[in-house]
Amino acid sequence: MGFPYEDTNMNYRRIIPCLDVKDGRLVKGVNFVDLKDVGDPAENAAAYSEAGADELVFLDITATIEKRKTLLDAVARTVSRISIPLTVGGGIGSIADIEGLMDVGVSKISINTAAVRRPEFVEEAAKRFGSQRVTVAIDTRQSTAMPSGFEVVVRGGTEGAGIDAVAWAKQVESLGAGAILPTSMDTDGMQTGYDIPMTRAIAEAVDVPVIASGGAGELEHLYEAIVDGKADAVLVASIAHFGKFTIGQMKQYLAGRGIAVRM
Repeated sequence: MGFPYEDTNMNYRRIIPCLDVKDGRLVKGVNFVDLKDVGDPAENAAAYSEAGADELVFLDITATIEKRKTLLDAVARTVSRISIPLTVGGGIGSIADIEGLMDVGVSKISINTAAVRRPEFVEEAAKRFGSQRVTVAIDTRQSTAMPSGFEVVVRGGTEGAGIDAVAWAKQVESLGAGAILPTSMDTDGMQTGYDIPMTRAIAEAVDVPVIASGGAGELEHLYEAIVDGKADAVLVASIAHFGKFTIGQMKQYLAGRGIAVRM
């Protein structure tokens, strides 16, 4: 069944590189668009695994929009190259989809649009595979129309769902989600820092681990997400893919500021 998933009771903070994949290639954009090809996901995953990343997230970012399944061959190649847990998201809409991913060694899955369309899918997945293997990704944008100030967006960030992001986080936790991965569309790829108010609002509303995502550009941003945003882990992409900082530098910086990390 692949690598064991991580114990969510650990007291250290995780650094998780995110592999955004389109057509089987690793890409990175800004605000979910202007995608640039940055290489082969399996090659990059192997390098991150070797460099000390705690986990990896593989997101097939156009699967839902293109109404197709996750690219299993690219996932299988990635799993074969790493020795850390892999979470996969994108185009997952059924128990059979999850089974297919688990069969090639994926540790955890991440669902987003499918959860919004059919919330009971979260409960079905958690009962079948265990909460610890089910992450719900929540793409958000600022919205004064929502009580928390943040709205859920779906279909790769192309469509507002009219749902309050914090209320949705609490609902999916109650349905059995074992972790929540909120990404701010407003800060994604900007390298100006995570959306701290949004991350903190969700982290304070739920008891499951929250993974900050979208906008890291400096080492300070990782610290802010953990201390001010109350995140249990930080997702990194641009800051890592383009060689700005290594995983080792990120961990050394956090350790130097009193954050427990696994070296």
